[in-house]
Amino acid sequence: MKIVILSRNKKLYSTRRLLEAGIERGHDVVVLDTLKCYMDITSTNPAIWYKGKKIEDFDAVIPRIGASITNYGAALIRQFEMMGVYCLTESIALGRSRDKLRALQLLSRKDIGMPATGFAHHVQNPKELIKMVGGAPLVVKLLRGTQGRGVVLAETAKAAESVIDAFRELEADFLVQEFIKEAGGTDIRALVIGNKVVAAMERTAQAGEFRSNLHRGGTAKLTKLTPRERKTAVAAANSLGLRVSGVDLLRSSRGPLIMEVNSSPGLEGIEAATRKDVASAIIQYVEQNARPKPPRRTKSKG
Repeated sequence: MKIVILSRNKKLYSTRRLLEAGIERGHDVVVLDTLKCYMDITSTNPAIWYKGKKIEDFDAVIPRIGASITNYGAALIRQFEMMGVYCLTESIALGRSRDKLRALQLLSRKDIGMPATGFAHHVQNPKELIKMVGGAPLVVKLLRGTQGRGVVLAETAKAAESVIDAFRELEADFLVQEFIKEAGGTDIRALVIGNKVVAAMERTAQAGEFRSNLHRGGTAKLTKLTPRERKTAVAAANSLGLRVSGVDLLRSSRGPLIMEVNSSPGLEGIEAATRKDVASAIIQYVEQNARPKPPRRTKSKG
């Protein structure tokens, strides 16, 4: 098969591993810089160009779209979809996962467990919003933020009011979310491919930090999920239409609660913690679901 990986940097761990895995399994794999692709939008022959060459005859696309270029990345995926190319992450699914509010609303519609959450842009009485999610301590999140940025733990009601006032002054949309005390500074990252959890790790925040992101000093180790946790992770991924995703969940007294569903999950941390070849599992899924295009017929001369 001919496979395109969309990534800003081919040296990134996840991109490099997918490239290696694809080549090892006998495929023709190339990495294209998402922002250097440009599109010919026509009704009869939509096309994508890269460095002066037309991108043709590819069977599948594996998007690795960073949050800062979501809009352009989604447009590029749509163009591939118009050309009939199989996209591992579809444009609609990417948009759903990057809009935190929409993602939570879709999870809620499917009755998937998640912390009590409030959403606001401008609220006259912050106390009402704080009460709605069960009081302090609570977490306040900017609607647009990644990798733990724009996330604040307010340990008291007074602190929560101050953070809400600050976000309100910034004219920013934000979420106010229940703090799950019993999680104890740990969360679970489940890597979901199709309808299966292929790897899972438990992440623990460093001392004095409540965010367990590995790049913020958190540590990770292999963990075994319960059947309910596996079912919840798969249901969360499916509710957003994601074929490959990193589902972050908390272990609470009332069962697993979904925090976030990531459409471009990093592979370095989970492969190191679980010793599983997640990159090859992703390539195998593409093999099973993308249909290779038949070679073009060339007209014989004479």
